[in-house]
Amino acid sequence: MAAPHLDNRTARRLFLHSHGLGAAPAGPGKGADLMDVVERLGFVQLDSVRTVARAHDMILRARRTSYRPPALKRLYEVDRQLFEHWTHDASMIPKAYYPHWLLRFDRDAARLKERWKSWQGEAFQSKFDDVLTHIRDHGSVSSAEVAPEEERSSGGWWDWHPSKAALEFLWRTGQLAVVCRNGFQKRYDLTERVIEEHLHTPSPRPEAQETIDWCCRGALNRLGFATSGELAAFWATVTPDEAKAWCTRMLAAGEIEAVTITCNDGAVRKVFAWPGIEKEAAALPPPPGRMRVLSPFDPALRDRKRAERLFGFYYRIEIFVPAPKRIYGYYVFPLMEGDRLVGRIDMKADRDADELAVTALWPETGVKWSTGRQGRLEVELDRVARFCGVASVRWLDGWLRDPKV
Repeated sequence: MAAPHLDNRTARRLFLHSHGLGAAPAGPGKGADLMDVVERLGFVQLDSVRTVARAHDMILRARRTSYRPPALKRLYEVDRQLFEHWTHDASMIPKAYYPHWLLRFDRDAARLKERWKSWQGEAFQSKFDDVLTHIRDHGSVSSAEVAPEEERSSGGWWDWHPSKAALEFLWRTGQLAVVCRNGFQKRYDLTERVIEEHLHTPSPRPEAQETIDWCCRGALNRLGFATSGELAAFWATVTPDEAKAWCTRMLAAGEIEAVTITCNDGAVRKVFAWPGIEKEAAALPPPPGRMRVLSPFDPALRDRKRAERLFGFYYRIEIFVPAPKRIYGYYVFPLMEGDRLVGRIDMKADRDADELAVTALWPETGVKWSTGRQGRLEVELDRVARFCGVASVRWLDGWLRDPKV
């Protein structure tokens, strides 16, 4: 019997519905509704760049146009429904998932201690007790507040002072938790003051295999279909070998099935999915035809190779590329229309001028930038302007560029 198969459009539709982009972005965008969005995504990646708005805010806004940043801050700092830690990068995560981070804390304790020795030397390890004692006695701190005077001349992340490295290590390994951010600066406190006891010391504590199963199931739910490598990469906790073994075991038990999908270039790819996915995907409605501006860190685009296979959309962040060598620009936003990625736009919120300034727009190859498409983009950019607190949109001369091949 042939394996179930999803054509490219059906695969894209399933993927977008799994990521909360398959329906109109309606809903209050706060409280329980916003928490539902975060849980559906699994986590929301944090990023400090604010050319328009920060990545986590753009991610949530793409799914709820009524969302405003104070709603996430409230969930995190007032309602305490989220905690901050690492997946593939720093992220906001539902607090109920915290027990499954205990495996990561254990693994990072050994891995980072060895890795950071070659970066920091031994000095940061001697600061653990001092940092913990300071926080226990004085409450939550920023990195600057734990540094003795002789350490404070250190530079950026590549040159952390020993107390800063100790602080980060204690956070990465679960002894500290981030309690809030002031601006974009983290404040740390003892874990037991931030995370409820039944979460940070659960009884019974999840066994490693239980967490591996939880991670793989959660990843497959949110990806719709995936290779074992994609399951491992989703939370970045499970190893590729562990995810491969999970798929083998689940396939033998009939709990998942092998599926093929057609990629954007016509290639056929083997993946895993829950049984019945072919029928489920075929029944999904098409995404609305509206235009959406996506963050470069949107969950639908985070796996760049997956986005390229599904949508034919090649994207790389060029922040660290010297300006003369950039193909597009410093921080360029992908444009999604329906189930297609149709272009990318270089724009910036100029808050002094009270405007959203559009520098350039590149349609994807084969996409005609019609009057109707431009109208849909203008409606979306008016919404984006309001979201980032500026009054109008200004299109700079020469903004429409030829597609890049």
